[in-house]
Amino acid sequence: MVNINSIAIPTFDWVEKEKNANLLEWSSKDRAKILSVNFFNIPPDLPTIQNIHILRKMYGEMLRNNNGGIVSLDIVELSGFKAVKIIMKFPQNPGMAYLSSYTIPFKDYSFVVKIQASESGVSGMRDTMIFNKLLANGQVKVVDKNIENWFYDPYDPTISDGIRMNKSEEEVYDEEFPEHPLSVSRKLFQQIEKEIKFGKELYDVAKFER
Repeated sequence: MVNINSIAIPTFDWVEKEKNANLLEWSSKDRAKILSVNFFNIPPDLPTIQNIHILRKMYGEMLRNNNGGIVSLDIVELSGFKAVKIIMKFPQNPGMAYLSSYTIPFKDYSFVVKIQASESGVSGMRDTMIFNKLLANGQVKVVDKNIENWFYDPYDPTISDGIRMNKSEEEVYDEEFPEHPLSVSRKLFQQIEKEIKFGKELYDVAKFER
């Protein structure tokens, strides 16, 4: 029978916070990050797992309507099962909170693996250092107090409002800022992608194929 224990992920020796039929949750030892697995015993409400353009448009609109922004969204395969991998950002005080998730849909169920990681203490160091570097080499400009070529939607260049990604959040800068919550989230997800395990019962149930 499919249940929340039908998938297993690395938990990084974090502290277990919650355990029930629909939620498993762990907190990092510094309490700055939360890892969770949700099980939904109902058909998923995703419009598709095949069309990346529909998903990026849907999530982008949803996030802009909820004071959030999209950093990345891709369709990936985890041990042969398709999943929606998304990194979202939400402003907080101080800094930014990042919510990264895999949505793994089946015809009658779905699982969501999430990592929440937030800036704390002195925030904005990554943004400031990369901004100054790109400003110095001309990749970013300030014209009449307006910043050009810094904020952008990663999938729709026509979007010019709302909470958008900035160039410092590109993955290429993660090595320079390994302790930044976005860098940490991406690194943890790399390990989850390698080590996630699916129970044999999931190979026998109907897949989500829209």
